[in-house]
Amino acid sequence: MAATPPLVTRFAPSPTGLLHLGHAHSALQGWRRAREAGGRFLLRLEDIDPGRCRPDFADAILEDLAWLGLDWDGEVRVQSRHLPEYRAALDALAARGLLYPCFCTRADIAREVAASAAAPHLAAVGPDGPLYPGTCRRLSEDERAARIARGEAHALRLDMARAVSSVPPLSFEEEGQGRLRCDPARFGDAVLARKDAPASYHLCVTHDDALQGVTLVTRGEDLKPATDLHRLLQALMGWPEPAYAHHGLLTDAAGRRLAKRDRAATLRDLRAAGRSPAEVRALAGVPD
Repeated sequence: MAATPPLVTRFAPSPTGLLHLGHAHSALQGWRRAREAGGRFLLRLEDIDPGRCRPDFADAILEDLAWLGLDWDGEVRVQSRHLPEYRAALDALAARGLLYPCFCTRADIAREVAASAAAPHLAAVGPDGPLYPGTCRRLSEDERAARIARGEAHALRLDMARAVSSVPPLSFEEEGQGRLRCDPARFGDAVLARKDAPASYHLCVTHDDALQGVTLVTRGEDLKPATDLHRLLQALMGWPEPAYAHHGLLTDAAGRRLAKRDRAATLRDLRAAGRSPAEVRALAGVPD
């Protein structure tokens, strides 16, 4: 009988602000699962958005997690140091005809969506909002090449219909729920790279989970729908499939999930107020 592989979990924040209790809850979930199983807990900084990520926030994340009592195995993976790896994955998809350049601005897309609203059967909506109407998918190869040669800014989109047709039906293992069917097509032609971010979250997270041997993805339930798209990328690239455990989200007194944009109390705030690591772990819903 083959030996069961060791449990490998990870916490992968973006350094766009200071950690709050919601982050602590998520980090503690993965850390505790790995430590109780004698497995490995990895830390990754998802900093591929240069317009929002800052080195001082990255330093603060490491300090706050250590203060909270978490340790991690191996070096911290910093995504911005590995852009050629993501480029290689994009090139592999492009070589199979699964990507196309999209020259539409956000305003262009908004106008297309607004126009299609007059025809409800054309106005599709996915987990992230109205779906891209496929304008640039219909461009000829010559026109695409000419616009790229002129230096026009463009994103790279996944040709969803072609991608889905090239893999068998997909599902994923959700802890406590068994296998759940995937429907990646509901994301439409997802962006996998753009001018201000050379690779998308969806591509980078699936690439890194495979590379680092993550066997259990613990993350908030708000990311559960994205698993459908992640499973598609794993199948297209031949990457291994981890299991998933999506946990509930911490909320404030008004029932809103804790978020940086709402200025949720940070771990720094709680430290300054004299809270101990044990108290903060309890506030984060993962007491000792």
